[in-house]
Amino acid sequence: MPDSLTRAIRWDTVVGALLLVLLLLSFSFVDGFGNALNLSFLIGNTLPIALIALPMTLLVVAGEIDLSVASTAGLSGAVMGKLWNEGMAIETIIPLCLLLGLVCGLVNGLLVTRLGLPSLAVTIGTLAAYRGIAQIVLGSDAVTDFPTQYLDFAAGRIGNTFVPQAFPAFLVLLAVAVVVLHATPFGRSLFAVGASEEAARFAGIRVKRAKLTLFLATGLMASLTGVFWALHYASARYDNATGLELSVVAAVLLGGVDFDGGKGTLGGAIAGVFLLGALQNVMSLLNVSAQSQIVVTGVLLVVSVLGPRVGRQISVARAARRAVSAPPPSLRSPS
Repeated sequence: MPDSLTRAIRWDTVVGALLLVLLLLSFSFVDGFGNALNLSFLIGNTLPIALIALPMTLLVVAGEIDLSVASTAGLSGAVMGKLWNEGMAIETIIPLCLLLGLVCGLVNGLLVTRLGLPSLAVTIGTLAAYRGIAQIVLGSDAVTDFPTQYLDFAAGRIGNTFVPQAFPAFLVLLAVAVVVLHATPFGRSLFAVGASEEAARFAGIRVKRAKLTLFLATGLMASLTGVFWALHYASARYDNATGLELSVVAAVLLGGVDFDGGKGTLGGAIAGVFLLGALQNVMSLLNVSAQSQIVVTGVLLVVSVLGPRVGRQISVARAARRAVSAPPPSLRSPS
């Protein structure tokens, strides 16, 4: 198969094409999909997934994962609501919530890098722990009276367009993440770590430091997402963002990031994020139940893990057939 054709059918390219097809079909056949208000809802509701997907992509490329991100976001929102109720200024609360996210990421990172524990097990444990702390902090209360200008930024649109006010800020973060992963020595080292941690160490890469940095970044972005969630939906509760980790992981893997590490692009991950967000939006417009939407998300998660693996097996089998069918060197005609 020609190299150009191989590149054209890469998994992340396929996901981008599926997103384009879904958008075209939705604009054509789904009532209400194309109006400015719905498109604003689609982007705004997808932004929490997209924000966490940025560091999560780097983390999965390095061969790790963080399933506590939704609980970190919920804890950040709970602390935000608690401190606001106690009269603290919102300008002071937000930096404190971001610092809390760094602490949560530090706990995860130290347990993985210093104690050698698997990130899957560690973050399942902290998923429960951080959510429990959030419930202790805020209880069953819901805090809704945040400053109007912050609510408008998180939920408002730019003029009469469908573009949320927060979307340009996300694009800046996306650009930073793309540069870090695909255009810096640190980003290239993450692919090396994910492909072979032992080989990366022999190459002089400080594996533990790189992974700890990624856990810190993931915790920070999860806490920022918790703040955004509380302002976007005008409600800080301990159970904010419950289940968001499933959507984040499904979207990242759907975008072609290899669960075993070493492969993936941020472009593919973001295409997966918005493919999942658009699909959920369409299902809501078609009155598909929330339970059925969860089933679809789960199926996509399985497909996103299975699809690239099947593709690799097909490529390996094709290469083996070519090697078998090629004539031995002694029988080839001289050049």
